Amino acid sequence: MDTRLLRYFVAVAEERHFGRAAARLHIAQPPLSQQIKQLEETLNTQLLIRTTRKVESTNAGELLLSRGRILLAELDQLSRDVRTVGEGALGVLRLGSTGSATSRIMPKLIEASSEQMPGLQLNVQGEMLTPQMVEGLVEGRLDLAILRPPVRGTEVDYMLLDRDHLAVALPMDHPLSAHEELDLEQLAGEKFICYPPSSAVNNIIMDSCRRVGFAPQIAQVASETSTLLTFVAAGLGIGLLPTTHYLPHSSRITFRPLRNAPSVDLAIAWKAGNESALVRNFLELCTLLNPLERLDPDANPAD
Repeated sequence: MDTRLLRYFVAVAEERHFGRAAARLHIAQPPLSQQIKQLEETLNTQLLIRTTRKVESTNAGELLLSRGRILLAELDQLSRDVRTVGEGALGVLRLGSTGSATSRIMPKLIEASSEQMPGLQLNVQGEMLTPQMVEGLVEGRLDLAILRPPVRGTEVDYMLLDRDHLAVALPMDHPLSAHEELDLEQLAGEKFICYPPSSAVNNIIMDSCRRVGFAPQIAQVASETSTLLTFVAAGLGIGLLPTTHYLPHSSRITFRPLRNAPSVDLAIAWKAGNESALVRNFLELCTLLNPLERLDPDANPAD
């Protein structure tokens, strides 16, 4: 498929108007209409429904718009990365990261890489969940990822960066905030603000609660830690999260440690078999910052 035609189609589908799309693309409207017809003929599929007032996408058009946006974004990023290397950079590493890494590990890694690997361009994608990052590594959209183990299967290798523990985030006026320390059993009956079911941290939380005899009542689900803490501050429930977030994010939140808290690991991961020199050098840099420990992919750090 001609990427130029794809860009034309995305513009028309987003604008829902040939005139506005033509102005956005800085081309005349008649040639734009002809190019879209050429794309439909190439795919042997109607992509747009045209009326005198607006343009609507067919089901096939909606599919092409959704995936086309992703493809064009990837191509644009590739072009920027190639230009960066061509301008003299050592290389480009696409690094995914869980939100909690930004508070402790990420600043150390960025500072060390700027000193030890000058010219390296780090493209960091933050606030990602472990399953998203594993998929990104396997499909080649990420080179490295700072994530929460465990990671199932053999397609991804990883090494330990840090070991954390769960703590309780409470609204400031919550009765449990009167305690200096809490047992997990004391949280039974509370409403929980949780990470999505696919989250590694969420799985550790659910397993830990079941072991002490209760299933959390889930009031809200939040993919980002910042959103989770916002819900807690609003009084919608309590949250369990790694102690890397044990910071005064809001005067309306208080944190309390858990006795015998489950451990939550932080690791750096890469696609198995990746022989990239940049990846290898970055991992060696990590070993200078932390004595990394190779983890068993089938091990559960909460055990």
